[in-house]
Amino acid sequence: MNEPITYQHWAVKLAPRAVPALATTTILTLGRIWNANGAEHSTGNAALMTVLALAAAAAGGLTSAGRAGDATLAGTAFAVSGGLALAGVAGYADGLSLPLLLWALATTVAYSLANRYWRTARRESLAYERHTATRREDHAHVERVETLRAHTQIQAAREATTYATALAEAMTARAVLPGFDPETLTRAGLPSGRTK
Repeated sequence: MNEPITYQHWAVKLAPRAVPALATTTILTLGRIWNANGAEHSTGNAALMTVLALAAAAAGGLTSAGRAGDATLAGTAFAVSGGLALAGVAGYADGLSLPLLLWALATTVAYSLANRYWRTARRESLAYERHTATRREDHAHVERVETLRAHTQIQAAREATTYATALAEAMTARAVLPGFDPETLTRAGLPSGRTK
């Protein structure tokens, strides 16, 4: 009934929204650092990144194939493939315009894919909250009914105790009256008031 009140700082709520931009920016930065350290116009480095990107894409394709494909693993493999391709272009290109264009494109694609998952997660979260609220209301109704039943039983027990006490006092008072004959009451079918 009494739920704890939790508060999340706005930065904690927005942190997952920054992950796609941070990931693509990190890849661009690492690619440009690689470029500055001799990867510019290096055919061997470009071939390495091409082979790695194609291998990651092939792994994603194989993971997503068939009915038992794992969507999370396939998405991760395709993201790695795209990241490797972006890092390869950022490392190989001599200017900054092509890497920035690819960074903007990769960031846009990352946000469009992440937005789909965020909507699904939000929808599932709302459905869970609605289901929980409905169950809580059902249980609250049962709790109220049981509380009323318990109060009624307690009240009945109190009344029975009060009645038994009053009856015992009346029988005791009747037993001390002058001229009281318990045998006459027993023959009449009434309680005699004797204690056993």
